[in-house]
Parts: sequence; C-alpha cells; structure tokens
Amino acid sequence: MRKVLAVIPVRFGSTRFPGKPLAVIAGKPMIQRVIEGVRTCRSLERVIVATDDARIFEIVRALGAEAVMTSPDHASGTDRVAEVAAANDYPIVISVQGDEPLVEGWTLDGLAETLQDPGLPMASLMARITDMSALSEPHRVKVVVDASGNALYFSRAPIPNGASDFFFQHVGIYGYQRDFLLGFRNLPVSRLERTERLEQLRVLENGYRIRMIEILRPTLSVDVPEDIMKVEKFLNEQESHD
Repeated sequence: MRKVLAVIPVRFGSTRFPGKPLAVIAGKPMIQRVIEGVRTCRSLERVIVATDDARIFEIVRALGAEAVMTSPDHASGTDRVAEVAAANDYPIVISVQGDEPLVEGWTLDGLAETLQDPGLPMASLMARITDMSALSEPHRVKVVVDASGNALYFSRAPIPNGASDFFFQHVGIYGYQRDFLLGFRNLPVSRLERTERLEQLRVLENGYRIRMIEILRPTLSVDVPEDIMKVEKFLNEQESHD
C-alpha cells in the first residue's frame, strides 16, 4: 500500500472567528479534536499540523502531536499543505482543515484507498442531502458528478437545477497525489474559481479529475462562534445514544 500523509493546515487569524483553532469544544481545544479524529484513520503513516502561528504550534506540540511552522505568506490552506508535502516524500497527501472537529477516520480511509490508483490526481467527499430547502443556501457547496463519480462542477448556486429528491453537498476534505498537489499550486487562479470562490474549480478548469466519494452525512465544520454550540449539541446527542 502506498504511504499516506495527513496534513492539517491551521491559522490563528480568521475574520469571522479569530483564534478559532484554540476554541474549546466540550473541554478540548478544537485542534485537539481534529487531530484525534484524523488519527483514527487506519491508512495514515503520519499526521502533521501546518501553521504559521507560534501559539498553535506550541499547543499542538504540548498535545504530543507533530507540528511544523510554515510560511505566513500562503494564500490558502492548500499552499500550506503543499509546503509540507514538498518537504516529505509521501505519495498520497490528505488535507483536513483545522475547523473540522468531528472528522472521522473512516472517511479519510476512503480517500486513501481511492488514491492508491496513481492515475487519479485528486479525490474529495460529498454527502447526499434530502432537505431540498437547503439547495438554495450559498454556504452549502453543491457538486454534480458523472457516472464514474468524477466531479463535473461545484457551485454555490442550486445545482442540478430542478432537483426534487436530493443533491450532493461537497465536504471540503481532500486527498491528492503528491506530485499533482505540488504542480497544482503553480497553476494560475482560474476564472471559475474566482467567480464561485471555490479553489477546487481550478482543478476542473485545467482538465483534471476529482473523484468524489459519498459519505453518510456532511461534517459540522466551525466557521463562526455560534457553530461551537452546534458541535457540542451533536456530541451530547451522540453520548446519550451510546
């Protein structure tokens, strides 16, 4: 099996939620929950937190996890992940944002298994949504796929138009072939990417494939402080069912 590296890109500065990675969720800093979730992936050889902030670096190290300081000039988390990938020789790289406190290892196993095929440059996740009132919500990124599960398009707009039974919501966790990731960061920002504000469209617009893997439900990522309560509510409900 080809070896897999997971990188968690994290920054302290967030316009809507400064210091977000260190926010406490049910007694633990969010970054700790992300690390613990990623570590449950059976396919991983190594997990590295990539940050440009000394506070995050120190806390991650205190948790017994691996952290590296990356350039403060990166425009995106993908650039941060690519810097770490360039310094480490793992053929498959999985990127999990530091605001995914409920990430589950089995979903990452799916990415790692799919990318054992070196002909697939990239893979990501999606979840089937049957609440059709959510189709028009721009913060929910929609994806449509072909018969082989490759992404045709991602959009904040309602796609497919006229859907009445379900749609696929994109879950922003990615896996890459290392060589593709290192080349991707050198591609210029594309028109569709700029229009939709979705970096993955640069991949499609340049003619590359993204294999989509369906998971049971979308993750609960944390964008604003109010999302902490949603995550804690979910955790409480899980505990009551155990």
